[in-house]
Order: sequence, then structure tokens, then C-alpha cells
Amino acid sequence: MAQQTTGGGVSPGGVPQPEFRMASILIPLIALIVGCFMVILDATAMNVALSQLVKEFNVQLPTLEWTVTGYMLATAAVIPLAGWLSDRFGAKNVFLTSVILFTIGSALCATPNSAEWLIIFRVVQGLGGGFVMPVAMAYVYRLSPPNKIGIVMGLLGIPILFAPAIGPIVSGWLVEDHSWRWIFLINIPVGIISVLFGLWSLPKIDRNRVAGFDLPGMILGPIAFAALSYGVSEGAHSWTSGKTLTGLILGGIALIAFIIVELRAKIPLLELRVFKSVDFSFAIVVQWIVQFSMFGAIFLMPQFLQQARGFGAFDTGLTLFPQALASACIMPI
Repeated sequence: MAQQTTGGGVSPGGVPQPEFRMASILIPLIALIVGCFMVILDATAMNVALSQLVKEFNVQLPTLEWTVTGYMLATAAVIPLAGWLSDRFGAKNVFLTSVILFTIGSALCATPNSAEWLIIFRVVQGLGGGFVMPVAMAYVYRLSPPNKIGIVMGLLGIPILFAPAIGPIVSGWLVEDHSWRWIFLINIPVGIISVLFGLWSLPKIDRNRVAGFDLPGMILGPIAFAALSYGVSEGAHSWTSGKTLTGLILGGIALIAFIIVELRAKIPLLELRVFKSVDFSFAIVVQWIVQFSMFGAIFLMPQFLQQARGFGAFDTGLTLFPQALASACIMPI
């Protein structure tokens, strides 16, 4: 890749700044890309394997769906903590620890002989995977000058969107020709590579002094996001069931309390005042809609192809490949 540069400019103190070279952040970017790729690859690979796991464990599909739902709940619960932990312990330490936890969770997911234990180990995976993406994006913003953030985010986005492209194919091939356990075992060498590259290449970002410990926010945030995610997932079966209403009501109350606490806190866990910006708020709403449609299709399409159309796991992966590949190609643009 040709080196891309931007003028060095002058710092506020009058000191000339060195020119930015894209090559200077490629090695650190590899550590971030590999970590993000591993997390997203595993999430999409699991969707294709569900139908096979129903036969393997001799349980109903709604039970196996908790391997996906439990992972998402764990991820949603820890995302609000990513920023505070990065400020408190350093982004590099948080990123590497999260990748290690995800890798350990992957090794555990390859061992169970019951659906219940697989669900538990998937939650462990989610606790590690939830930190990877937000910390990686924060790193990109720290490593890149303002006028190059779009380019670098595009580079980070290619493998992030390429993972859903090859995830179903790899999963289908492993499930049909080998064993579903390899879906998780392949994460172990990938996680080790990410950690080694991270230890070697990721720069230490100065920790920010955290003046206060937003304990109410740390409690209410995970409860709100996890409960709402649970309520919405149960709504797929019945919006009037006790589980759905409990999740939505508990999550709604916790979310309202969380917003009140964060707006009053001197050092909030999440700075919600940024929603005063109309552009920012509009962008977030659009992003929500995109995520709903994209990840909803990623989860439902494999089940439709296998159960309604009779496709095998590998053929399902091949069918889903063009959509994700097109997304990966468009990302840099």
C-alpha cells in the first residue's frame, strides 16, 4: 500500500509536527483488525450452526437461540463500561484483556456436551467481546489525525464487514465436514496473534485521570441495556408474555434512572449531553435502523434457508456470501 501523508502542520505552541504516514499505524491496526475480525466472525458463524446444534444437543431451537441472545446480553451489558475502564486502566490493557477473555471463552465453548453449558460459556465470550469494538474504534481516533480518520476507519471496516461474509461459509464447512467445536477452536490461534501483535505494536495511550467512580451509572447501565435486549429478544415469541414485559419494564425503568444519574453526575459513565447535537442524534438514529435491519437479516436468513428451504450449512454460507462481500467493498467509499 502506498504511503499516504498529510501535512505536518504546527502545534499550538509553535512546534512543527511530523507528517502523518499511513504506514506508521498499519502494524497497530493489524492487532485491532484481527481482534475485531475474530469477534464478529464468531458471532456470524454461530448463526449458521444453530440448526446443527439443535440435533447435536437434542433440544428445541428457542433453547439454542440463547447461545446468541446470551452473548448479545453480555455484550450489551459491558459496552457502557468500555470508556471508563479505558480511562482508568489504559486502552491497551483493556483491549488485550478483552481479547484474552474472549479467547478463553472460545476454548470453553468448544468443550460442553449440553446446551446449558454452551450458553454459559457464550456469555463469558460476550463479556470479553463487548469491549473489543468500542476500544478498537477509540484507538483509531487516537492514532489518526482528524483529516485521516475516515480512511483509517474504512481500513478497519473492511475486515469487520468481511467477517460476516466468510463466517457462514467457514461455519458451514466446519459443521458439515468436521465438528461444530471447530467454530470456537479456530479463535484460539487468532486470539493469540491479536494479543502478540497488540503487545508488540499498540502504543500506550495516556490514561485520563478519573476523578470519580460513577457507581450508580455502572450498575444501572448494564441492567438497562441487558434487560431491554432481553425483553426485545423475548418479544419475538410474544410481546405480551411475562418475560417480555418484565424485561422491557425493568430495562425502561433502569434506563430512565440511568439517564437521570448520568445527566447529574460530574464525571458520568456516558456523556449523554452530546445528544444536544442534532447531527449526532440523527446519525445515531440512522445507525440504529441500519443495525436492526443488518443484524436481523444476519440472524434470520440462515434459519430461513436451512429450515424453510432445506439448504445445508455450507450452501447457506455460500448464499449469504455476496451480500456481506458487497458491504465490505463499499465500506471504504
